[in-house]
Amino acid sequence: MTQKELRAAMRSGRRVYGTLVSSDAPHWPDYVRTIGLDYVFIDTEHIALDRKQMSWMCKAYAAMGLPPIVRITSPDPYLASVAIDAGAAGVMVPYVETVEQVKALHGAVKLRPIKGERLQRILDGEEVAPKLANYLQRTAGENILIINVESRPALENLDAILSVEGLDGVLIGPHDLSCSLDIPEEYDSPEFDAAARTIFRKARQHGVAAGIQTGTNLDQAVSWAQEDGLNLLQSADVAAMQMLLTAQVGELRTKLGDKKESDGTGGMAI
Repeated sequence: MTQKELRAAMRSGRRVYGTLVSSDAPHWPDYVRTIGLDYVFIDTEHIALDRKQMSWMCKAYAAMGLPPIVRITSPDPYLASVAIDAGAAGVMVPYVETVEQVKALHGAVKLRPIKGERLQRILDGEEVAPKLANYLQRTAGENILIINVESRPALENLDAILSVEGLDGVLIGPHDLSCSLDIPEEYDSPEFDAAARTIFRKARQHGVAAGIQTGTNLDQAVSWAQEDGLNLLQSADVAAMQMLLTAQVGELRTKLGDKKESDGTGGMAI
């Protein structure tokens, strides 16, 4: 899948599948491309990847037909530009809560290399000269902008946020959203379910992709996809490895009489 095809699929409502890739090991892309994904998600917010590692990963996965989406560390337009310069097909931006933030990110992702006062005038409605408009569309128009909706204020501002030009997708950060709703990690609770369904439905009403970092409850994700328009689904390689190895090691310990109680620690919060 190309960057352009991914963006078109997301906005049309077609379901697309990806996973968080945490490793920059040279052999890892060969394994990832056999999974059947449409894109990969490279997270620099929670994972210690530097700019060089990020760029190597972006170039490798893009060459395999897996458009790389990079999550930056904060809603900073300049960091968004860095990710695009590194080869990202698009950026995912954590903890966005306001229209102003989305507009600034739209400028960084879809109107690059324009910056400064000129960019602000364009964002405020100044008409772009035809030659420049054609250039920007050709060089940056297919870049993908996704924001994380992971707080109560973002939920309250959702309609206005979804109306901002250039936004391609919203993805729930389940851990942070549940904490903001005062129900930490209660992903099966009616309140979390209602919030998620609201986000998915409103996003699709605006022609914006709706997604979540799905965990172990696949039935819940299927329900959201079938009933509420969820179409941007992803897991994480490290989470899948943890679940598989936990089950396998547990089975071996049980069969050999060496069963060990869990220490109660969880996985990475996304």
